[in-house]
Amino acid sequence: MKYSPESLVAFVESAAQGSFSAAARKLKKSQSTISISIANLEADIGCELFDRSGRQPVLNDAGQLVLGYVQAILTASDKLDALAVRLSSATEPLVTVVMTDMYSVSFHGEMIARFEGSFPFTELRCGPSEDADVIQFVQTGQANIGILAAQPVYPADIVVARLPRQSEFGVYVGADHALATCAKVHAGQLETERQLYIKTYAPSIKRSNGQAWSAPDYLNLIEFASRGFGWAELPRAMVEKFGKGLVELKIAGYPRRVDVDIVWSRHTPPGPAGQWLVQQLLEEPGPD
Repeated sequence: MKYSPESLVAFVESAAQGSFSAAARKLKKSQSTISISIANLEADIGCELFDRSGRQPVLNDAGQLVLGYVQAILTASDKLDALAVRLSSATEPLVTVVMTDMYSVSFHGEMIARFEGSFPFTELRCGPSEDADVIQFVQTGQANIGILAAQPVYPADIVVARLPRQSEFGVYVGADHALATCAKVHAGQLETERQLYIKTYAPSIKRSNGQAWSAPDYLNLIEFASRGFGWAELPRAMVEKFGKGLVELKIAGYPRRVDVDIVWSRHTPPGPAGQWLVQQLLEEPGPD
């Protein structure tokens, strides 16, 4: 392959971040290194991939077309890396998984028992985390694997796969909340009430509307909602297990289903035990 992996990653990250400087910060490279990598890729392909006439480079038509192919190349490379790790049999002593609360309620049972049987000397460490925090844990090496609600955009250094399991969400309030007795609720009514929403420690694209309280996990939101402090969009499986006293509102568009993704680092992929766990999760469909 005449295209260098560094140039391909620089191209994908620049497209995702919207600027060469932002891509450089994300990849911990100098801006000149990113610019040279992009220029080399353009020279190899034979045309410019970005429109540089504005303040920030923007993918042109050729760049939009090339992006899909480059992403496919990087995905194939990730699969080859995973296979190489498995074949090496260098089993890691620890696998750390951070996951959304909406998935953790079902992360147990026979699959974990099979992990223990297959890797008896590998420690499995699990912890709760949501959205941008999951990605940050994986990027910084504090976690080998992350499980989170599907995000609209991922950094170029993150490998993503869609899990077969989805989570179903509803809108809930405490039994004493003013909206609890409404036969049907419309969006305008929610705008006048306090929203309870997930707020990660890492920077996130999610924003609240108006008056709001936030927490980094769903269990805290369930507690806030149960006490009547506002309304929250919550996983129905979690409410069934932990949300005694909550009332689900009848509102257009709900309940809604949310896809769940599994992620890991492109630069430091999981070892054989982690790869085994990823594959088991990808092959294990089931109820919410």
